[in-house]
Amino acid sequence: MPELPEVESARATIQAAALDRRIADVDDSDTYECRPHPPGEIRDALVGRSITAAHRQGKSMWCDTSGVGRSRTPGPTLGLHLGMSGRILVTDADGALYEGGDWQGGRYGQGGEQPDRKPVWDRFTITFADGGTLRLFDKRRLGRVRLDPDLSKLGPDAEEVSADDLATRLGRSKAPVKARLLDQSVVAGVGNLLADQTLWEAEISPQRPADDLSPAELDRLHDALHHATKDAIANGGVHTGEIIAFRAAGARCPRCGTEMTRATVGGRTTWWCPKEQT
Repeated sequence: MPELPEVESARATIQAAALDRRIADVDDSDTYECRPHPPGEIRDALVGRSITAAHRQGKSMWCDTSGVGRSRTPGPTLGLHLGMSGRILVTDADGALYEGGDWQGGRYGQGGEQPDRKPVWDRFTITFADGGTLRLFDKRRLGRVRLDPDLSKLGPDAEEVSADDLATRLGRSKAPVKARLLDQSVVAGVGNLLADQTLWEAEISPQRPADDLSPAELDRLHDALHHATKDAIANGGVHTGEIIAFRAAGARCPRCGTEMTRATVGGRTTWWCPKEQT
């Protein structure tokens, strides 16, 4: 599913291509993705406004909206969640396409602009006054669109969390360190692949109890988390991490050649090097 780097690419797409364009219409008829709002409620709240900024914390993304007409009173916050495979597609007045979100090379990231695309895969659409659109393309129908989403339970963003804050948050539990990294209230944005990449870079076993890590190990983990996150953003997503291709039966650690180990940690399939990650 999209992790922090993929959501950042979707946020950047909105920031680059959708701001300050008056909203003329909204298709919010998908009652599953737009729940609990009934059809028309999001439309009524947004028509006549424009998106003024796009934000992200972890995997959560939201947009500020303007007042209507000359009003300087801001409109509602528009929350957009990519679910497990969503992409944001924005077209300008001339039809040029900008997009970001889930990796296009995967099974569900493809098809956003293909001729045989099913219209129902566009789960939420904003039409701008200039004729362009912003669409949530989501084959699996697991995304969410919500007005004024509650973000209060999210931990600090994985790209920005400080070393001291991360150490304090992780050290509050005897749970495996990977399970703590996956907990969005501890640190927001880390998914399965980013966690495996981070722990491999830090040379820490995903099964280690979080409160067992030494100060030096916690510093390594913090540095690895920032490095892995920034690399994934720069390179196009978590699938580009160095260890990701070696998360497979019979694969060997690209650093030392030891066969990779597989287990379930934190409810997720996990791979690590048993020699280096201790």
